[in-house]
Amino acid sequence: MKDIIESIKELKNKRDAVILAHYYVNDSVQAIADYVGDSYYLSKLAVETPHETVLLCGVRFMGESVKILNPNKTVIMPDLSADCPMAHMVNEEKIKQVKNKFEDLAVVCYINSTAKIKALSNVCVTSSNALQIVKSLPQKNIFFIPDNNLGRYIAHLLPEKNFIFNEGFCHVHTKMNKDNVGKLKKLHPEAKVLVHPECTMDVIELADYVGSTSGIINYAKKNSDNSFIVCTEHGINYELKKENPEKQFYFTEEIPTCIDMKKITLKNIEEALKTMENKIELDEDLRIKAEKALKKMHELAE
Repeated sequence: MKDIIESIKELKNKRDAVILAHYYVNDSVQAIADYVGDSYYLSKLAVETPHETVLLCGVRFMGESVKILNPNKTVIMPDLSADCPMAHMVNEEKIKQVKNKFEDLAVVCYINSTAKIKALSNVCVTSSNALQIVKSLPQKNIFFIPDNNLGRYIAHLLPEKNFIFNEGFCHVHTKMNKDNVGKLKKLHPEAKVLVHPECTMDVIELADYVGSTSGIINYAKKNSDNSFIVCTEHGINYELKKENPEKQFYFTEEIPTCIDMKKITLKNIEEALKTMENKIELDEDLRIKAEKALKKMHELAE
């Protein structure tokens, strides 16, 4: 283990690379990353970093987002097959149908989407800024894609808007249900329930706090309670325990795991830095169109 970590450090310096990792990747990957964060933080950080090469430890839409915002940087991924199924749960035809049906429409695209879908959208959002951004939009009609659950949660908070929902979902968060959480509450009645808004509404209704991965981490750190039921991907546990070693965190019986996120390993990080393969490449016309939606997100989220 020590040898591969040293090798990664040497290769990183040689390539003038920065390693960015999402909270859902393996603990060992989070431990060697220069920065760990959620989708919004990583997309913002990629623009600010001075390094010529960005190694993105996450799934493909994240690598694409970095490339969209940084066309002159080399963006590589440890495993190009690491993907997000939800990112493909909406298509161009569906977007066209809704645009033709509704006037005064904003296509609001969750960052968990392909570059092609971003290019067809008015603005991107993340789970941490979706409420703020949608609330600020002048359009009354909101087509929220691709995640149905996050869309419904935001719609619940903004009754003045008319939401059109898509059928997309995160398979990890959707597997959690009120029975899973109820069992944990019986075992740990004192525990606060922290829920990611990609969960279904029956789980969200049980929450003491609803927020993004970074929001959940910050809440657990600042809150005086010592035990928490966490409803999101288990990879967040690494940061939760690092920041709160004295606190207890409980997850559902079937450990919520994103298989694609777990494809990222120290071995394929080392290999990617050695070969400089697995580059994210985008058609320039597509990149420019997608960039508008991402830049609009950063503008409205400030």
